[in-house]
Amino acid sequence: MEEQGTREPEGDELFEHYKFVASKGQEPLRVDKFLMNFIENATRNKIQQAAKTGNIWVNESIVKQNYKVKAGDVVKVLFEHPPHEFLLVPEDIPLNIVYEDETLLVVNKPPGMVVHPGHGNYSGTLINGLIHHFDNLPINSNERPGLVHRIDKDTSGLLVVAKTETAMTHLAKQFFDKTSEREYIALVWGNVENDTGTIEGHIGRNPKNRLQMQVFPDGDQGKEAVTHYKVLERLGYVTLVSCRLETGRTHQIRVHMKHIGHTLFNDARYGGERILKGTVFTKYRQFVENCFKVLPRQALHAKTLGFLHPVTGKQMRFDSEIPEDMLQCIEKWKGYSKQSRGLA
Repeated sequence: MEEQGTREPEGDELFEHYKFVASKGQEPLRVDKFLMNFIENATRNKIQQAAKTGNIWVNESIVKQNYKVKAGDVVKVLFEHPPHEFLLVPEDIPLNIVYEDETLLVVNKPPGMVVHPGHGNYSGTLINGLIHHFDNLPINSNERPGLVHRIDKDTSGLLVVAKTETAMTHLAKQFFDKTSEREYIALVWGNVENDTGTIEGHIGRNPKNRLQMQVFPDGDQGKEAVTHYKVLERLGYVTLVSCRLETGRTHQIRVHMKHIGHTLFNDARYGGERILKGTVFTKYRQFVENCFKVLPRQALHAKTLGFLHPVTGKQMRFDSEIPEDMLQCIEKWKGYSKQSRGLA
């Protein structure tokens, strides 16, 4: 028998850290391997240890690491302590605040900073810094103080943070109603054919790799997502584009640009850390690898943010400079493009 034990969680004794429902197409798979596909930064050794101590449950029963997950199984990881992301610790982290008043602030997040605590990132996040600098921030629907929206760890740029419940509600509604302005600058692989365009396609989690999102063109899965793009400069094997978000789905620009064949430059999660366009010459490969070293992250920056002030109703619009690492990478490609056209 693979299932071991049938005891129920007792009151507040156990806390749910993860919960996943196996999809209809799930082939039988050991639970430790199954969880490896779902939990970012988890090692198989840690998952197996959790199984040995009775912390992995399937359909409300404790299982061993060799339990075979089947379609429809509900897999949970339960511990006696709350998830670390709910144990928020104030940290004296310097914040680049570009605007602040009594109801909100706008922060320019550097690349490499995680916005909120989560698995593998329990300190050094933007929220750790926010709760150090500001008392009594309102809590959003995900129990995260002040956050109206978020951007990925390795994406740089502007975020608005609510300081009052009124601001939180008002700003969240603007994002939901698609009336806020969010423009990103991205460097993508390939020569984007059209000068402008709109990408539409529902976005949801990739059932085969839960750390990725994907487009579901038929619209029967995921959530509606719309991205408007404009070519800023063509640089041979890469293109500099502006992306304006109409919706705000997880990894939206990264997924939509890949969907149309233009993965973000050095986006490791979606395959952009490989040479996707160009020549086979050694010098070219060395050039691209040098670009990767200059910009060791996806080439994406949240440049412009606009919204109505939740109290005054005034139109607020903020613009930020492209970070130095991304600028250096862009300049390298400009030089290469000129040289390849014989202009340098």
